[in-house]
Parts: sequence; structure tokens; C-alpha cells
Amino acid sequence: MSDRSPVLRRSLLAAGLLLVLAMPFYLDGFWLLLGVLIMAAAIGAIGLNLLVGTAGQLSLAHAFFLAVGAYAYCWFAGESGPGGGGVTLTGLQLPPLLAAVLAVATAGFAGLLFSPIAGRVRGLYLGLASLALVFLGQHLLFNLSSVTGGFNGRTVPALAVAGFELTGNDPQLTVLGVPFGDRERQWYVALVCVVVAYVFARNVLAGRPGRALALMRDNETAAAVVGVPVHRYKAAAFVLSSMYAGVAGVLLAQALQRVVPEYFGLTLSVEYLAMVVIGGLGSVAGSVLGAAFVTGLPILLNHYSGHLSFLAEPGSSGIDPAVAARLVFGAAMAVVILTEPGGLVALARRLRLPPREVDEVEAAEQPQATARASAAVPHDTTSS
Repeated sequence: MSDRSPVLRRSLLAAGLLLVLAMPFYLDGFWLLLGVLIMAAAIGAIGLNLLVGTAGQLSLAHAFFLAVGAYAYCWFAGESGPGGGGVTLTGLQLPPLLAAVLAVATAGFAGLLFSPIAGRVRGLYLGLASLALVFLGQHLLFNLSSVTGGFNGRTVPALAVAGFELTGNDPQLTVLGVPFGDRERQWYVALVCVVVAYVFARNVLAGRPGRALALMRDNETAAAVVGVPVHRYKAAAFVLSSMYAGVAGVLLAQALQRVVPEYFGLTLSVEYLAMVVIGGLGSVAGSVLGAAFVTGLPILLNHYSGHLSFLAEPGSSGIDPAVAARLVFGAAMAVVILTEPGGLVALARRLRLPPREVDEVEAAEQPQATARASAAVPHDTTSS
């Protein structure tokens, strides 16, 4: 591959990061909210891709872990008192930053509790088992009303440090003549989180854990033979994926400012699975692209529905923006599976690189032989 490619790639990343940093000074509230939702979804998609694309464990429970992160934060940071619909809410009133950390840890703990099941089943059976978590989560969200607020949901406390709201409006703040309210602050908090999540995931994939997970995905028996503790790695993959979902849940709660049970249903889990398939299985950058596509499309269609004559009003018998977005997602997944299994990230690579370099990259990404994988992963004689 050309020696200039890494330099060009880093230059483009730096330019893109500077552009993203400057956007809150020029974008209005709608675009800022859209950006925060995309960045939150990108973090959740990265976590799911580590589990599905790298570790090869099918999961439809991602919405459950997002809900755990969102509602745990509201409970840890929220106040006790009357809520909507005559519900009496409980809350620990912990410092919001501590509450966010505990919410992510709670999501990871929920993944750890489910990991023994993941260690015993795989494929379609694991997908069905994880699906049960979504229905269990919906039941708990509607019935644990003192914690969740029930049907009416719960207001989300702003994330704050020493009285300064990182995702709210208090105190008033103006930067270079631009008022920095809740949306501008949420943008930068989400940006920091997505950069950290992206870099951490890339390091995991580039290191021994990533190679061990990939070998386990391709041939679980071979992974066990060369010393990979399979059950331990499966549990670790579920915990890490759940913690990513917890971070995404906290950020989504901050953006929406009120969490309700209907949002964290099966549809959300399917959308996250669409993100990783459309973006590119096993690719961190593909997760971000898939999240932008799946999250942004329905919002943009709804925003511009008045200018799109083929879209009907929501709730009518025609094709409304939500239905149109789902049709596009389904078609996109079919096209990706049939024509470009590498997803949007592979398509972007074909557009960016000459054919010879594309072939080199794709050859380098093919699963390695068992002998080479044996040298790459740690030799642990612990029973798998």
C-alpha cells in the first residue's frame, strides 16, 4: 500500500475532527440534536459490533442494555418525589458524574449476568435467548414504576460536575459570542465519549484480545486448542458490549431529556443490528457509518417530509417517514449481504483506494491460519 496513505488518512481524520469541533458554532438545535443522537448510536453500535462482528455472538438484546444504562443513571442521579401519572419516584441523588459511571457499570453487570447463557449457546439460539431480555426489560420498565416512572417515563437529570452542567443550561455560558446551551454542551460530551470509545475499540481489535475473539468466532474448537479461554472471552465480550450500550444509554437519555419504555423495544435492537450489518461487520469505522445512516435517515425524512410528496402523514394509511426508513434499511441490508458483505466501510474503501490496494487490504483482513493465530493469542492453559 502507498506510503502516503497513512499520512493522508491521519490528515483527513484531523481535518474531520476540527470540523466536528467547530460545528456547534454554526449549527442550529435540530442539527446538534441529530449529531448527538448519531454519536450516541455510534457508541452503542461499536459495542454491538465487537460482540457480533468480532466475537461472532448474535445478540438482539442491545436495547435492553441501553435501557439499563439510561434508567440506572436516572435512578442514581434522580430525586425521590411525585412523578407523572400519580407515580412516586425513588432516586439516590448521587453526583451526576458518579451516577453515569455507576450506570455504565450496572449495564456491564447485566451483561455479565447473561454471559453464562452466551457461553453455552451460540448462533440463532443465542439470538433467541437474548431476545427474551428485551421482553423482560419491557415488562420491568412498565411495572417497576418507582424506579422507571412506568408508562410516563422519567425526567433525566443533567450531567454536571461541581455544579456546572455539562449537558444543561446552568450556568449561562457564551463562547465567542455563541450561547452554549444544553445542545452545544451535549455535542462536546458525546464527541469526547465517541472518540474514546472508537480508540479503545480499535486498540482491542489490534491487540491479542481482538485476535483471540476473531479466532474464537471463526473456529471455537481451534481457539480452545491453542489456549484461548473461550468462556472467559465470551463473557468479556458481552460485558464490554453491554458497557458500550450503557454509555450510549446515558447519552441518549441526556439528548432526549426524558426516557420512556416504548423507546427501548425490539425495534431499537433490530436497528442496532442493521447498523453493524450495513456499516460493516467487524469494523469500528463501519459501526460509525452504519449508526449515522440508520439513525439519521428517519429523522431527516421526518424533518423534510413536507417537501417529499411521496411520504404520508404519520399514522395515516400511506408510507410515513418511519415506514419509509425501515424499507430503506431492509433494502440496504439485502444489498450489503448480496453485493458488498463488508458494508459501507468496504464500499468507501473501494471509492478511496485503487483496485490493487483494495485487494491488498481485503487479503490482509482474511482470517489467518490456525498456526499463525496460535502464535498471536495468549497461551492460557486454563480450561475453556
